[in-house]
Amino acid sequence: MFEIRASTDVERDLRAIKAHDRMRILDTLVEQLSHEPNVETKNRKILVYLTPPFDAVPPIWELRIDDYRVFYDVDEEQEIVYVRAVRRKPAHKTTEEIL
Repeated sequence: MFEIRASTDVERDLRAIKAHDRMRILDTLVEQLSHEPNVETKNRKILVYLTPPFDAVPPIWELRIDDYRVFYDVDEEQEIVYVRAVRRKPAHKTTEEIL
């Protein structure tokens, strides 16, 4: 089972989100990233060619949770998921635009 750690920026991101959506995001994080966070699924993918504005170890992953995107990287040796950012993604915006 992977440990999930969030950066201080993520805490700020989450505070700006409504409580109901925040709880759904946190529940989904635990559900989706505790086991096999580095396996692509319908809602999880590696972001190729993305240069994030935060410190991270490539590859950068994206987890889609409704209108929100969670950006993270994985330390497979230590079994730790580092959540780097949580952003709302309107349909007309690209990933690069929301970061």
